[in-house]
Amino acid sequence: MTTSPPAPPTPDPFSWLTHQPYLLLSLTSLFWAGNIVLGRFVAGHVPPMTLSCVRWIGAFLMLLPFARPHLRRDWPALRARLPLMVVLSATGFAVNNALSYWALQYTQALNALLIQSSGPLFVALWSLMLFGVRLTWAQLAGIGISLAGVLTIILRGDLGALAGIQFNKGDVMFAGALLAFGLYSALMPRRPKTHQLSLIVFTTGCGALLLLPFSVWEYSTGYTLQFDALTVATLVYVVIFPSTLAYLFFNRGIALIGPNRAAPFFHLVPVFGSAMAILLLGEQPRLFHLVGYLLVLAGVVIASRQASAAA
Repeated sequence: MTTSPPAPPTPDPFSWLTHQPYLLLSLTSLFWAGNIVLGRFVAGHVPPMTLSCVRWIGAFLMLLPFARPHLRRDWPALRARLPLMVVLSATGFAVNNALSYWALQYTQALNALLIQSSGPLFVALWSLMLFGVRLTWAQLAGIGISLAGVLTIILRGDLGALAGIQFNKGDVMFAGALLAFGLYSALMPRRPKTHQLSLIVFTTGCGALLLLPFSVWEYSTGYTLQFDALTVATLVYVVIFPSTLAYLFFNRGIALIGPNRAAPFFHLVPVFGSAMAILLLGEQPRLFHLVGYLLVLAGVVIASRQASAAA
């Protein structure tokens, strides 16, 4: 009696995705671009501190059922590195997020996208100051090329527009948010070795707790949530995409290729933001869009390839 060969194992799309750092980091940038566009759109309608706090409470509650067994097993490792975990929660979730939404109450999208492009420089600065990690020439070249692409897009190919940009307190706050997130990115490789769900649940929960007093203060000033369709849609988007999925993808991407090779993917945020303007706001694509896209993609490829990793 002959037996049929065993059926081949069913491919697991999620398992495949977790081993694709460039795709993970690109999706992260897409979700964060949507977050910036949406944050600016709802400025003055949704309170920034409350939005930040609810964002992380929602992400925490979504992930907790899946993370519970991992969190129970990993708790001793997390507790042993508790000061670092609190710093990661503060820089990557509380301070960065609250400052970003708050800044978007005052600054324009052009300014925010321009400042966003400096993200890799903050990561490199913190890595150098804290751990002596120097950028390779390939990484420097990649950051420079992709930064040129970002400037081409947001200045619409007119370098003269750079002189006309006026920075306000919102710009300073947005830069502060990037400074905090650069520290988070630089510290991530030093995190305790745990399951990524344990890490993300701890940091989202801790980040929400750190933001709670500020949200209560904001509520006491009379700036409260209005539960209309725009508010509900905003909360649903920020909880699922730029929070839960983006941070899972970003943390995994850093774990696979390191912070300096992952940092150039910051430049994809304004690229995707420009694309959203074309698709959603009816802006006509121009030659400078194509030139900018090609420069950014070239810079990301150069800076993130394996050969550019510092020894």
